[in-house]
Amino acid sequence: MKTLKLRIKDKHASQLNILAGSVNFVWNYVNELSFKHLKRTGQFFSSYDLATYTKGAGDYLNLHSQTLQAISEVHAKYRKQFKKAKLNWRTNNHKAKRRNLGWIPFKKTAIKHISTRQSGKKSLKTTLQFSLANSQKLIIDLWDSYNLSLYSINTCELVQDNRGHWYTCITVKEFPKTACGTGQVGIDLGCKDSAVSSDGDKLQTKVTHQYAEKLAIAQRAKNKKRVKVIHAKIKNTRLDLIHKFTSRLVKANSLIVVGKINTKSFTSSKLAKSIYDAGWFEIKRQLYYKCKYAGCHYIEVNEAYTTQTCSCCGCRQDSPKGRSALGIREWFCSSCQTAHNRDVNGAKNILAVGLDRL
Repeated sequence: MKTLKLRIKDKHASQLNILAGSVNFVWNYVNELSFKHLKRTGQFFSSYDLATYTKGAGDYLNLHSQTLQAISEVHAKYRKQFKKAKLNWRTNNHKAKRRNLGWIPFKKTAIKHISTRQSGKKSLKTTLQFSLANSQKLIIDLWDSYNLSLYSINTCELVQDNRGHWYTCITVKEFPKTACGTGQVGIDLGCKDSAVSSDGDKLQTKVTHQYAEKLAIAQRAKNKKRVKVIHAKIKNTRLDLIHKFTSRLVKANSLIVVGKINTKSFTSSKLAKSIYDAGWFEIKRQLYYKCKYAGCHYIEVNEAYTTQTCSCCGCRQDSPKGRSALGIREWFCSSCQTAHNRDVNGAKNILAVGLDRL
């Protein structure tokens, strides 16, 4: 299973907001009903039991019957997952202190792919049809960066972000396989460069400092909308850089070895901001699933002493050691007369550890 997230055109926002309010109404009803039944009998309602009480409500709320079932299933799942007798209420009222983002679930039988067409030189636009109550249809247009016509759609959830934009989160069963390369590479994660490969390829995702001044101006002016836009720009730019870097690695290599680094030991220090901006978790997450679908081997190894050890002769005498020497980016090994880049040397040692393990 794989989830594809695609942006919905803003012209559908008003209609989706109304449907999201209906979904919240059903959620709150199911939440209250389940809690009262628990107090009365001491037993929890299952998703099947809850579905019997919402049967027919879709005609009044303009929701498909399977959407009502999906709401009950998610409620029962979250109640069991978080071990709570009663979950939080949902509301999309802008005046509320705690507003929930929009959410509309659909099952497979309520989704139909109508068309995928070319829009411009590179972009695609797709039209999807969702079934509502009384044989009504919800037709939405979205920007398609995956070409949905190549996939088999399973389920779909329409979700909203904090800026009011709507997205489709589509789970698919079948998707095109990509081919990996024949090379081998080690990856060293760091602060100055988020990731450095043993081939010398570097990834820099420090985007926050580029927008720091604009962000400070918006925060002092208490312009919440502008602050959200800047944070979204930082996030999207970072994700774009990571996607390009990881895709390039998977296409060129059949083995990718990454150093297993302990993030918690850094987030409690002065380096916390740089660590969060580096996006180590996102780099490893993307490498994992892309390698899985491309048939590339992905492993994580212990990176202890990989930065301090010479990748040519294995000597540690002249290498920089400790956090106090993090500013030393290049060093010279007197044993084998080799000049090293700190990160590239570490990536080569990480690859050697991975090959030894295999």
